[in-house]
Amino acid sequence: MHTVNIPEWVKERIIKKYDREHFYDDLDPAKTALVVVDMQNTFLLPEVAHALCPGATDIVPNINRLAKAVRETGGAVVWVTSAYDPNSIKEWASLYRMCGPERSAKRLNALTVGSKAHELWHELEVLPQDILVTKNRFSAFLPTACNLAEVLRARGLDTVLITGTVTNVCCESTARDAMQMNFHTIMVTDGNAAVTDEEHNWSLINFYNSMGDIMSTDFLIGCLRRNMGKNLAAAE
Repeated sequence: MHTVNIPEWVKERIIKKYDREHFYDDLDPAKTALVVVDMQNTFLLPEVAHALCPGATDIVPNINRLAKAVRETGGAVVWVTSAYDPNSIKEWASLYRMCGPERSAKRLNALTVGSKAHELWHELEVLPQDILVTKNRFSAFLPTACNLAEVLRARGLDTVLITGTVTNVCCESTARDAMQMNFHTIMVTDGNAAVTDEEHNWSLINFYNSMGDIMSTDFLIGCLRRNMGKNLAAAE
């Protein structure tokens, strides 16, 4: 698990802007989706991984706990997987040029639907009512790469909790685009994993400073349960 280190000056700046440390602590649980990004064997299982993130398995218990809390408080859980095919070489040539032939081939093989590498990690608690979507770029909110925004809006969901791997690539890309697609966006500090603590924290700091909120799993579960109680009381 990463050691989360958000400098005091960042927190002070946020409080100065919003008069509180967490702008989205008043989220509506019934309009909230947990978005789990790329928790696939290709990032978690050494035998088949094309881009292993060694600490990604550590966040699985937090993702499962948060998924349970989101379901219980009226929200939805979304499992996002990356998938590629031979057309990707042409359609995303900028990436594969940087990867080079050997790494490109390994990536394509690992992210082919039906392969062992493409599968979700076996310890994730995926339930029948959950939503599964596929993306073909880093971001799940890039309109040409995934229909996630449409799926969430059709269900009346306007708030997203971002978890998964890796923090500073697909998770941050997804979070930034979610905010720009007009979703209230929160990155989960202990529900994302990067290769190093430094990369993890840099990503959280950048996002928190200008794009959205960051919260821990326990803090979020508290918000979900507290706010559900407020909504129930208001409805009576």
